[in-house]
Amino acid sequence: MRLLFLGWYSETIMTYPLFHPARHDRAEAGFPPPLVLTPEEFAQEFGEESTYLEFKEGLSAAVPQSVAAFSNTDGGVILIGVTDRGHVKGIGANGGHEAKVHQSVSYLRNPGRYRLHNLAVADRRVVVVAVEKRVEGFCQTSDGRVLVRRGASNRALFGADLTEFTAARSLRRFESTATDADLGSADAELLEELARCWSWSEEGLPERLEENHFMKGGRLTVAGTLYLLSEPHGVLGKSYVEIFRYRDEGLDYDRRVEITGPLQKQVSTAASLVLDEIGYDLVLVGIRRHDLPRLPEAVLREAIANAVAHRSYEAMGTAVRIDIRPDRVVVTSPGGLPEPVTVENIREQYAARNLLVIKTLRRYGLAEDEGRGVDLMQDEMMSNLLAPPEFEEDGSSVKVTLRLTGAVTPEERAWVSELEQRGSLAPRDGFLLVHAARGEVLSNRGARRILGVDRDEARAVLQRLRDQGLLLQRGERGGARYLISPDLGPPPGLLLSDEEIDSLVVDLARKGPITNELVRERTGLSRHQALAVLARLVAAGRLDRRGERRGANYVLPGSR
Repeated sequence: MRLLFLGWYSETIMTYPLFHPARHDRAEAGFPPPLVLTPEEFAQEFGEESTYLEFKEGLSAAVPQSVAAFSNTDGGVILIGVTDRGHVKGIGANGGHEAKVHQSVSYLRNPGRYRLHNLAVADRRVVVVAVEKRVEGFCQTSDGRVLVRRGASNRALFGADLTEFTAARSLRRFESTATDADLGSADAELLEELARCWSWSEEGLPERLEENHFMKGGRLTVAGTLYLLSEPHGVLGKSYVEIFRYRDEGLDYDRRVEITGPLQKQVSTAASLVLDEIGYDLVLVGIRRHDLPRLPEAVLREAIANAVAHRSYEAMGTAVRIDIRPDRVVVTSPGGLPEPVTVENIREQYAARNLLVIKTLRRYGLAEDEGRGVDLMQDEMMSNLLAPPEFEEDGSSVKVTLRLTGAVTPEERAWVSELEQRGSLAPRDGFLLVHAARGEVLSNRGARRILGVDRDEARAVLQRLRDQGLLLQRGERGGARYLISPDLGPPPGLLLSDEEIDSLVVDLARKGPITNELVRERTGLSRHQALAVLARLVAAGRLDRRGERRGANYVLPGSR
């Protein structure tokens, strides 16, 4: 459907008389498309509902259903303010209609691109919703249905029809869709940079771009636009990164920055800005000064690279968002996780929504090899004794939370950093050494609890640290216990004070209810010591106790 009247230029057939060749020639000759029609012209151009056209008298719940159906089929137009028989009643002049349409569409999962227009028929106003066909994936209603357009009706797919439809759509990649930008609009330096990145010669460069899906039919694809235009958002909407800084847990931010430009610049610039913003922890251990990054650069860069590479670029009205809070950085990417990836299997499964986009970021050295990104983030956070990344997905976006605080203090991180100079420490070793330095006597069972590994791996870690002189072993086999080496004890003042322990426990409670066992696990305290800490915090009004004895848990005051 070539919707010249609505400003759409898709590649399917022309449907309405409004779009007959004479009109098409008139529009291409430079005449503006008509936005005002007489009742007679309206009746001629929009005679009755069809595969590509639907009338709605008002802003009903059926509007988003039609958006979903058109999005999943061949695109179409919804005219709001028109009866089922094609009579123009108008939508009224009280305003706010566009906002209501946007709100109703927001309840859909993965809606395709759409635009709103105003059409005047005599003295009556019609709101036009022009919906483009999705190229990647499919749209679902808020209750999970997949609707398609069949004639003048919206039909839900079930069974084999649904399986066939979703399988076919999963093979299409929006990143290879042609845009309105041509090769002449590409930045010469960016073009040279991309060619060098992919090891292409200048000779036959247009052919290389076509072969590798940066260009299609002489026009830049979505991927080509992201890497070759100095301002891709001029073509692709909010295809950039927004950074918001908050001074507290409130809703008001005190700084907002847009990171625009080609994708490779967005990743490097956004990572640098966030790192500068969160800064370092300055720690003195003995006479040595340690500048500890509050987040590893590799972790932050990978989180941002994944967000821009795997986001849905069909969500043109939504940018990648980075929120900087006092205790965390949150990176939110438009679009859900691509199948078969889930939050639970995110380390084991890999799928790319925009395969060419992520491959190119790897060639620029801004993303890890296939399937290694999440591994790197988790391993680097553990190696730096920081809390693991937290992944959330709600079907419309993916959120990664990187904590700046955890159960290990900056002083303990600095101490472990010094220990790394004495021998080769694996990412998990630091956690065991911190627990031992706090006075905990380590057993195989305790090491399994702390590290989340099996019996054999726990034994291997403990014995390796023993062999390096970092731990002392007492007893044999099942009765073996491990203590921090007397020659290795933490510098004076490094052991946690009561105030520091209290602060750690309250931080744990901010994430949800905590138990005595969890406090012991995160602090290395004994059962009775942990009970004393929890009782102290309850008495001070910093925690509330729920339940009794072994079923007791502790929450922040006012928590539900």
